[in-house]
Amino acid sequence: MAVEHPLATPSGDQTRIHDIGYRGYDGPRLGRSYARRSLYSQSLRGAYGLGRSAKSKVLPMLLFAVMCVPAAIMVAVAVATKAHELPLAHAYTRYALVMQAVISLYVAAQAPQSVSRDLRFKTVPLYFSRPIETADYVVAKFAALASALFVLTGAPLLVLYVGSLLAKMGFAHQSGEFAQGLVSAALLSLLFAGIGLVIAAVTPRRGFGIAAVIAVMTISYGAVSTLQAIADVQGSSGAVPWLGLFSPVTLIDGVQSAFLGGSSGFPGGTGPSGGQGIAYALVLLGLIAASYGLLLRRYKKVGL
Repeated sequence: MAVEHPLATPSGDQTRIHDIGYRGYDGPRLGRSYARRSLYSQSLRGAYGLGRSAKSKVLPMLLFAVMCVPAAIMVAVAVATKAHELPLAHAYTRYALVMQAVISLYVAAQAPQSVSRDLRFKTVPLYFSRPIETADYVVAKFAALASALFVLTGAPLLVLYVGSLLAKMGFAHQSGEFAQGLVSAALLSLLFAGIGLVIAAVTPRRGFGIAAVIAVMTISYGAVSTLQAIADVQGSSGAVPWLGLFSPVTLIDGVQSAFLGGSSGFPGGTGPSGGQGIAYALVLLGLIAASYGLLLRRYKKVGL
């Protein structure tokens, strides 16, 4: 409560000095873990435009619907025809690869939104002025975008799974393939999130980040697919799996065909062998770890 001290002042002078006192903060101090969780939850909500303007919700929600609608159509066909299998062979592991253009567009839109704005408006040092460190910021942003991608890729798989049970397909078989599909979706989410954030963190300009992510995702996939097709036509089928190591999409394809029971989408159906599958897994895990390391290095410089 303000206490007014009447001081001797010249006649007509309306100056007043108010002693409002000082009280130290004696409430709970939630610390780094709370700050990290808050940054994660806000970043995850922002990836779908939640808590932001209606305009910000349009693209992520539209892409989410585009991901789920084909799965719903497949389920409707399977239920109506009383099919014993889903229309798409190895649907749980193949679905994300068939829809990879939509996923790449989502990453291109949301990775720059997650980090470029902080760089552009120079708010990153403000984060580090609180009880939060570089690793906390990177982990929260990485986990948030990976979680958003897992929702995007996992939701249609859930639609397929529920639909297959409604169509009275084998419970054990569908559950096993659904679990394999979720593991594949998790690996894809981590890889795409890491690559997207590394590219977006290079520039504070969101437009440049969007264009760069799209270029890396689409050009690498197009180039690798073309080279694989040429190698297959020329009879060099042994080179086809090795070429798949140089694109995020084909890398996921190789890992799931080697370890998760998926069918290979490579030309001629030539998937990686056992030894090549190990190479795929090591490259995949190495890229995820490298993405995290590059983000840490980038934000240690930003925080100075």
